Order: sequence, then structure tokens, then C-alpha cells
Amino acid sequence: MTSLFDPLRVGDIDIATRIVMAPLTRNRAVGCVPNALMATYYAQRADPATGAGLIVSEATQISPQGQGYADAPGVHSAAQVAGWRQVTDAVHARGGRIVCQLWHVGRISHEALQPGRVPPVSSTARVANSRVLVDGKFIACSAPRALRADEIPGIVADYAHAARCAMDAGFDGVEVHAANGYLIEQFLRDSINDRSDAWGGSIDHRTQLLLDVVTAVAQVAGGGRTGVRLSPVTPANDAGPDSDPQALYGRAVERLAPLKLAYLHLIEGATGGSRDVAAFDYAALRRSFCGVWMVNNGYDGAMARAAVAAGRADLVAFGRPFIANPDLGRRLRENLPWAAAERSAFYGGGAAGYTDFPAWQGAVSA
Repeated sequence: MTSLFDPLRVGDIDIATRIVMAPLTRNRAVGCVPNALMATYYAQRADPATGAGLIVSEATQISPQGQGYADAPGVHSAAQVAGWRQVTDAVHARGGRIVCQLWHVGRISHEALQPGRVPPVSSTARVANSRVLVDGKFIACSAPRALRADEIPGIVADYAHAARCAMDAGFDGVEVHAANGYLIEQFLRDSINDRSDAWGGSIDHRTQLLLDVVTAVAQVAGGGRTGVRLSPVTPANDAGPDSDPQALYGRAVERLAPLKLAYLHLIEGATGGSRDVAAFDYAALRRSFCGVWMVNNGYDGAMARAAVAAGRADLVAFGRPFIANPDLGRRLRENLPWAAAERSAFYGGGAAGYTDFPAWQGAVSA
């Protein structure tokens, strides 16, 4: 029987366990450049004997336009590549593996974060009922403008450039963030995408940006080092439900399958919330995809072990539990208690609430 603690080859990446550290935005990249504090944080969680078999980095913007939160890292400049190299070197020194999550927030942004203080871009001109971090405070999103059709190839090129930068920075691969109401999902869902051109309307039109981006990224990083994150029913960031999510995401996975990607990363239910927010047949998606299947959202140890043992998942990603438990892998293996994190330190700040969580030191009851 397959175990959560067994090794696995994920595309072209060999990992020691099926435990994944999910992407967690922590806003410690001052000026959007990764730093030594971040290297410490990731290294603390990188040893596969005690931490994660695979780390997915925090969401990382592909361009200045892609930014939606202060002090979130980018991966498009020489300084950022050098900063991330500190992180990847630290992770690899602990025997870990790490991929970079490529991110464009679309309309989940504010003019104060955009070059030239221009409106953010999206599939639509409708403002999102969501909030972003600016100057240490969460404020309402700015109204976006809809991308012109002739601008979209430039977005695809930005993803490819960021993928090249990520590989130059020493990442083992990349993950395209197509979830949680950010730019690619703003094109996918008909609750947001109100276009009438070749990028809106039919399911094939709405999935075209996803396909073009992932194709371009895979050409740079290699299909076996490229993953994709999807969230078919999450309401995150004012992402209203699609009129037919099963058909939409089923077609998206069907179109991605020929690229022979390393994995798909599925958020089940509402991101960070209820797993039962809406009915959805995730198993139907898996039947269209022959690569590694990663699940995420609300898993505890028993659920994770059962999912892998039953073949419902190849990998299980844990997000917030990794914040206060740098040794979450050991705690899962030995059924140890999980520490709780203080939410006030999630976004921004320094080492407090970030790198100061100890590994398990208590006695194990008989």
C-alpha cells in the first residue's frame, strides 16, 4: 500500500515523501526581492526527513504589473534571481526540492502597486470585491481595465520570462498559479470574464490563456518540471462560481494533458475554508490527466494518509500548518500535535511569527 511517506518521481523531479508545503504568501520580500530571512524560513522546512518532500514557493509575480500585495516577491529581475538563489541553495543544502509558483494577480491589485499608478489589468473592467496589502494595511482593490487582445501575447511572454528566471535561480521547477481568482482564473470563469472576443465566451476561448501560458512555460522549464494549480469552486478574491465548473475545468485539464506536465495541484472546496462549498467531481478531472495528482485544503494527517493509500492523491499539500510547524513532516509521521500560528504575523514583519517556531521538543506519550 502506498504511503504518505514514500518517495515519488514528480515529472522530472525526485522527492523523498508525498508531503508538500503549499504556497504561502508571507510578505517578507522587502522591495519584492527575496532575502536571507526567507532563505532561513524555507530551509527550516526543507529537510524531507522532518519537513516537506516538495516545497511550492509563495506566489511570485511574473512582472511588476503582476503585483497585488506589498513585499511579495517577484522573479523577473536580476536582483530577484540572485535573492531566490539564496533560497534554493539553502533548500538544496537540506536535501529539499522547491518549485516557484508563477503569479499574476490581474484585478486583485491597487494602482499604488502598479508601475506608473495605472489601473491593474484583467479579463474585465469590473472591480473585484477583495482587498490587497498596501503600506501595511489591507485596502479595497482598484478598478481594473480589460486587457486588449493585442496585449495578451505579452502576458504569455512575461510568464515565459519568469519561468526562465526561476530556473536560473535554481528552482527544481515551476507552478503556474491558475487559481484563487487571480488573472488566469479571471479568464477561465464566465462569472468574471465578460469578453466577446477570442478570449471570452466559449469554454475553449476562456481556457486559451491558461493553455498558452502553460505551453510557453513548459517550453522553457520542461513539461516534467511544470505544474499547474487550479481551484474549480473556490470563491476566493470575488471569484463567483462559473455557470458550469465541471465542464470548464474538465476541458481545461483535457487541454493541458498533452503537455505531459509534472503535476496538477487541486484546491478542493473554498481556499482555506469549507471543503464542501460546492459540489464538484475532482476524480473526473483526474481521469483526464496522467501526471501526478496533488490535493490541497483542510487535510489533517489521517485524511492525507487515507487519500494516498486509497490512490485518491499522489501528493498532499499542507499550507498554514507549515507556518508554525517547520517539522510538520515528522509530526505527521509520528502523530505528534500541531502548533498553532498567530494570524497577526502571517503577512509582513520580520522573524517573529516567521522563523521563530521550534521543532517538536515534547515527550511522546506511550
